[in-house]
Amino acid sequence: MTAESHQLPGLLAEIADVAGIDAALAVADAVGGRRAYIPRKPGADHWLTVAVGAERAAQIADHFTTGRSGAELEFPVGPGGSYNRERRRRARQLADLVERGLQSTEIARQAGITRRGAQMAKARIAGSGDPRQGKLDL
Repeated sequence: MTAESHQLPGLLAEIADVAGIDAALAVADAVGGRRAYIPRKPGADHWLTVAVGAERAAQIADHFTTGRSGAELEFPVGPGGSYNRERRRRARQLADLVERGLQSTEIARQAGITRRGAQMAKARIAGSGDPRQGKLDL
């Protein structure tokens, strides 16, 4: 597997190549978006071992460390990271508010968006076609 085939950001792609994509995603979940230390030989209770297991932790450590020193690395947020997680949370919130039958003004207030944004969300969720088109309740 190459870095291009799984489209992960740099360091996570490198981890995927060394220990598999599941390990890269587990590392992103554990420390994505911050700096973390990888010792030469991660112990059983080290975050890396807990995240990916002893064998894959050893593979990752062997790849990123040299001699007797560990490495402190800046880990990028993975595909399930904060941005995507927030988008999914917002989509669930909007769907819930629409399902409850609230008016656009109330949806906008509760979700912290504009009334127009609420109208577009309602149209999108209802599947009424083009969300830019209004609906005539005749």
